[in-house]
Amino acid sequence: NWKELGHFARFGIVELLLAAAVMSAWRLGLERMPGKAALLVATLLVGALLALVGQTYQTGADPWELFATWALLVLPWVVVARFSPLWLILLVLLNLAASLYYHAFTGFFGFLFGVGELWWGLAGLNTAALVVWELLIERGLPWLSVRWAPRIVATAAAGFITMLAGWAIVDKTSGGFAEFIGYTAWLACAYVVYSHRIRDLYVLALGVLSVVIVGAVFLGYNLARHGEAGAFLLVGMAVLGLSAAGGWWLRKVAQEVEV
Repeated sequence: NWKELGHFARFGIVELLLAAAVMSAWRLGLERMPGKAALLVATLLVGALLALVGQTYQTGADPWELFATWALLVLPWVVVARFSPLWLILLVLLNLAASLYYHAFTGFFGFLFGVGELWWGLAGLNTAALVVWELLIERGLPWLSVRWAPRIVATAAAGFITMLAGWAIVDKTSGGFAEFIGYTAWLACAYVVYSHRIRDLYVLALGVLSVVIVGAVFLGYNLARHGEAGAFLLVGMAVLGLSAAGGWWLRKVAQEVEV
């Protein structure tokens, strides 16, 4: 029973598993998939060990410090492993650290760390990661050539930039001009890159979905705020129209790619 174990026994179990995972990665070699998988397990166990330290000694540290420290400690492993899932885990840790940092400090420094700044930061972080990832793929790194990993990063970037645009629409304290420029620029860059240079229909579909969501939020917020009758019907029709137009455009792009 885990609760009945002493502090040293708990630490011993986690540290033993961590050491075994690291030794397995070293013995199997990081050029082989089993070695990479062992290092992935070791990366997760580092987080478990840090959580156990905080739980046992009640250090009083904020949760964001746990994830930031976790990301810093495993960074050398991520670099040497050359394994896409490890880079994704590192990006997740950075996103969690940034989000929890906002929740820790917004009460004291709300004028510096507001919701808008949070969405700006997360959108910028994931977009920068996506740009670096695509540039490294172009340089011919074989371990980054799989498309599912950058698509996950693109999903995160598109999600946060969409949330930024939606927040700008419903937030009364924001003029929304900077958010509109940033959102439009993100969509334009994604269109240019993924329809002419890389040609990835998945990312283009993310852009279409983002436009549909932002359009629905804009219409729903403005019509409902003024008490317009049939607002939900109009929003539904707009969503159907935008979705149909986006689907037609994506099929056209798909045909061009096949040609």
